[in-house]
Amino acid sequence: MTKRSLYQWNTLLKSLSRDKQWEQVLSQFSLMFRCEEKPDNFTIPVALKACVELRQVNYGEIIHGFINKDAALASDLYVGSALIDMYAKCGRMNQALSVFDELENPDIVTWSSMVSGFERNGFPFEAVEFFRRMATSSHISPDRVTLITLVSACTKLSNSKLGRCVHGFVMRRGFDKDLSLVNSLLNCYAKSRAFKEAIHLFNVTAEKDVISWSTLIACYVQNGAAAEALRVFNEMMDNRTEPNAATMLSVFQACAASHDLEQGRKSHELAIRKGIETEVKVSTALVDMYMKCFSPEEAYAVFARIPKKDVVSWVALISGFTLNGMAHRSTEEFSKMLHENNTRPDAILMVKVLKSCSDLGFLEQAECFHSYVIKFGFDSNPFIGASLVELYSRCGSIGSASKVFNGINLKDTVVWTSLITGYGIHGKGTKALETFNQMVKSSELEPNEVTFLSVLSACTHSGLVHEGLRIFELMVSQYGLVPNLEHYAVLVDLLGRVGELDTAIEITKRMPFSPTPQILGTLLGACRIHQNAEMAETVVKKLFELESNHAGYYMLMSHMYGVKGEWENLEKLRNAVRNRGIKKGLAESLIATKRKVHRFVADDNMHPENEPVYRLLKELDLHMKQDFEDSA
Repeated sequence: MTKRSLYQWNTLLKSLSRDKQWEQVLSQFSLMFRCEEKPDNFTIPVALKACVELRQVNYGEIIHGFINKDAALASDLYVGSALIDMYAKCGRMNQALSVFDELENPDIVTWSSMVSGFERNGFPFEAVEFFRRMATSSHISPDRVTLITLVSACTKLSNSKLGRCVHGFVMRRGFDKDLSLVNSLLNCYAKSRAFKEAIHLFNVTAEKDVISWSTLIACYVQNGAAAEALRVFNEMMDNRTEPNAATMLSVFQACAASHDLEQGRKSHELAIRKGIETEVKVSTALVDMYMKCFSPEEAYAVFARIPKKDVVSWVALISGFTLNGMAHRSTEEFSKMLHENNTRPDAILMVKVLKSCSDLGFLEQAECFHSYVIKFGFDSNPFIGASLVELYSRCGSIGSASKVFNGINLKDTVVWTSLITGYGIHGKGTKALETFNQMVKSSELEPNEVTFLSVLSACTHSGLVHEGLRIFELMVSQYGLVPNLEHYAVLVDLLGRVGELDTAIEITKRMPFSPTPQILGTLLGACRIHQNAEMAETVVKKLFELESNHAGYYMLMSHMYGVKGEWENLEKLRNAVRNRGIKKGLAESLIATKRKVHRFVADDNMHPENEPVYRLLKELDLHMKQDFEDSA
């Protein structure tokens, strides 16, 4: 075979590189050495590119060693850039920096490789600092690619102030009309909570594409303005800009947050027409949306059509059933996932399914899930530990909850709060306070808003008024936490239970929020317990202004009227209930037999074993009547 020239070797390697035959590139590169042909500054970058694609950083280091032995190659800017790119893309930023510092006059490509390398490898601060070093260099002017990378680093830092500085730099350099750069800035503002700046930038941008619209919609969703997000989406459609999968994800999130089922269904139809419904991320967002719009059957129909279900899809389904009061379906689907789909759960899914199990309250099932957690090594996760403590508490086994708590090595605030909540559920207010004090004294952890809510609730269930008031004061004065509506609701409940109604009313007047139906309903319940009809009339008047169709409030007032013998008022109330078509929600009972959960409601005709159940009930009724007659 005729010996190849250097030009022929380079042509061959280039051809293999274009066809992405990376193993062959390195194979031929090695053969080139064996044929005693010395590579040049065109050959080396091709070989280094193959090292990047194959993640063969060790081979790249061998090439680097060869380069260092040749002064011409070591000083070549093209070769230096290829080395920096190889090390940066393989996560070796220290070595990339070492190569950069050895270059005499690095060009814009080399500087950009360093900035993007730091940003891509999770060092956004270093990326910004390197750009600063680049900007102060007299002979280098940043290009749009470098600026986009810089904006991405600012986004990862969630630093809107830095983002504004970069925006000013972009405008001074005349890049403010570059749509890709504008979209990057828009994304930076959106993810840095610079809401007003994002909207202003969007409004002043003359040319907008689907990324611009999608970013603004996502910005509204992230900032809790779901209705505005949907308004912008409709405006985008009127503007004849076609949405993509990213747009639809944000739209479904907005529909979920605003419980807008009608808009959700319309958007679902659009996703089907565009052929993106079966993309797993889109389908998962749809499942989540339908669940949060309280349409679990539609959610399940979408889930069933997902071709390749991932663990995130299962999380959406299982947590969605729990949200809709169908915890039994959650545990059934989890079992199906393990046995039929062979999907391995992650820690997030385990937390969700343990929550479902705790809603059911079956101790035997709880113990099975606990065994699964231990078997698959989830027991070291503090969030799962906290979920297990809550699970046993809600299944009536505070002893097991305490045992799980004691077995957790690294206890965080969530774990401590779970045990405090458990003691509160079981009416052990004193024990909850002891645990709270132990947390504060024996660890460096500080209680958060949820911890204080749990302690206050425990005091409420145990009637510990003075202790509850002390905890509330401690939360504000010592820890500087601002009470929210839930804290005030629990405080009102605490005072109401022990008959301190005047103090409870005074708190609702002094708190920085308008009283919610939940708080007023709590007060009304306290008025019924302590037979304070005058205050009840005042409370219920405000309550009906806020929520006039809640059957429970009418029942509380009718009970009070009945006890006091105010039959005329009772009749008026019943007429109002009838005229408004208000109906009391059906209670349900759950039993577990042979590892299957059965759900029953009053006058239930839907259960598959409906007839034998009612037949047995009839027989029991006859037996009870017979026993009563015999005893009489």
